[in-house]
Amino acid sequence: MIPFEYERATDVDSAVATVTADPRAAFLAGGTNLVDHMKLGVAGPHLLVDVSRLPLDDVETLPGGGLRIGAAVRNSDLAAHDVVRARYPMLSRALLSGASGQLRNLATTAGNLLQRTRCVYFQDVTTPCNKREPGTGCSALGGYVRYHAILGASEHCVAVHPSDMAVAMTALDAVVLVRDTGGERRIPLREFFRLPGDRPDRDTVLRHGDLVTAVELPPPPAGNRSAYRKVRDRASFAFAVVSVAAELTIEDASITSARVALGGVAHRPWRATRAEEVLLGSPPTEDAFTAAAESELAAAQPLPGNEFKVYLTRRVLVSVLRSLAEEARR
Repeated sequence: MIPFEYERATDVDSAVATVTADPRAAFLAGGTNLVDHMKLGVAGPHLLVDVSRLPLDDVETLPGGGLRIGAAVRNSDLAAHDVVRARYPMLSRALLSGASGQLRNLATTAGNLLQRTRCVYFQDVTTPCNKREPGTGCSALGGYVRYHAILGASEHCVAVHPSDMAVAMTALDAVVLVRDTGGERRIPLREFFRLPGDRPDRDTVLRHGDLVTAVELPPPPAGNRSAYRKVRDRASFAFAVVSVAAELTIEDASITSARVALGGVAHRPWRATRAEEVLLGSPPTEDAFTAAAESELAAAQPLPGNEFKVYLTRRVLVSVLRSLAEEARR
């Protein structure tokens, strides 16, 4: 690990000002991703500004029925929160499926959103990687791609976003609150993450020095049913090969609300808008679920070696939607 300086932030504004003024500074919270990358040589900030002790660790019910989640709330605490379990069970399940119990006790809400890809080539500094060093190439192309993208990739990067929590929050229409030197901004999570294009080194729309302070969730639709399902190679401490976050509201034998996001398939949590369009107004039948999945995956471009993910994604999405419909009928 390279030498670095450490500074403990005393308030949000001074933390933002310090990092903004230094292009080689970075925020440190739980450190479960950043510290690993510093050890590997993937990241090399020379100043870490510790924001873990700032008062950003509250979960607050909002007047309109939504929820505000502080950036420093630990994943374990959020998964166990009474309101999250009762009103946003999809989010609780997503959190509990991530990492391990020890890491969930340390990882934070903002850190989970901002974690970088687990692509083996990104983490190996001996290989070319456009995400790590723009312009050097993408070693995954023609390489090991079991975990890589089938949607939204580019010739510059085929890596996927690793977060489970972010997939659920994308389906829940979360909004990210960000502080910069000019004040606070609100960014819908669907617009927060970027597709790789020709700049895969930029995971999000954040600028250097921007600090995530909270995430807000709108109130869930009345009578909704939701689920998060993750397919992985082992039962714990494994990233998603494919994951599905879905929420349905069914009234009078018709789907009146549908929100779906996919994980493990793209550079960002993938909001399945085409599937949602097919589902809205349709009867909750196997044919409708299959049509929705096929519509979303029509644009899939698998790589040689991960073609199975198209079939797997279709099967998992249809299965989750079927389970929600059966639950609604009970």
